[in-house]
Amino acid sequence: MGFRALKNEEYKMTSFETTLKLAGKHYSSRLILGTSGYPNLDIMEQSLLASKTEMVTVALRRVNVAEKSSGSFMEMLHKNNFQILPNTAGCHTAAEAILTAHMARELLNTSWIKLEVIGDEYSLYPDSEELLKAAAILIKEGFVVFPYCNDDPVVCRKLADMGCAAVMPLASPIGSGQGIRNPNNLELIRKTVSIPIIVDAGIGAPSDVCFALELGADAVLLNTAIAKAKNPVEMALAMREAAMAGFTAYRSGLIPEKKFATPSTPDVGKMNYIREKK
Repeated sequence: MGFRALKNEEYKMTSFETTLKLAGKHYSSRLILGTSGYPNLDIMEQSLLASKTEMVTVALRRVNVAEKSSGSFMEMLHKNNFQILPNTAGCHTAAEAILTAHMARELLNTSWIKLEVIGDEYSLYPDSEELLKAAAILIKEGFVVFPYCNDDPVVCRKLADMGCAAVMPLASPIGSGQGIRNPNNLELIRKTVSIPIIVDAGIGAPSDVCFALELGADAVLLNTAIAKAKNPVEMALAMREAAMAGFTAYRSGLIPEKKFATPSTPDVGKMNYIREKK
């Protein structure tokens, strides 16, 4: 990538000069937001708009997607032109997830699905075996699959090889706010797969969003960190700024870490000082 001098007005949007591409569609924002847990619909709408997200996830089992009257949840999403990514939240088997995906396609007229198959109620970690089974079937049935998975490079590679549109490894347990617990795993996943990586679950602070993108992730999906903040709208703005900073940093080329000091001032032109003998 060649260096190009920027005009003053370009600096504030530099990080989104390169758009996010998912399944052939382009997006300016590298944030995808969930839609649960907000104090009310008005704060949710303000938060989504402040974040500049273009895509939101919707849990089919928790939302009445058929209700589209004025002032409803679905009407709010449609009037603001948010792309809806339905998910299979609450499913514990491949069969449940596949059925939910078909319901989503019928009700929302989209073949895009965020595939979630949870292994247990305590950790809420994905069940990799059932996830791989469901993904393979849904892809054959024409779905565009975005699988929520563990931060396992092997599982991510298998999902990529079978034709998923992206992989969505967790940063830490859902809703925990712990941030990125295994950055090495995310770096390995980046080296393992060529499809988009969307870091999902466990984000707690804007610094987590920034770090995920600095590690090479293409986007971040979060919900609780905004919805449960004291001021969701301001937090949404902070997350947006963090995403811009993180992606710009990664694209600009971070310096490698070293275990020793390296002087930033060269020796060339250095004045020699000779102490006089007494």
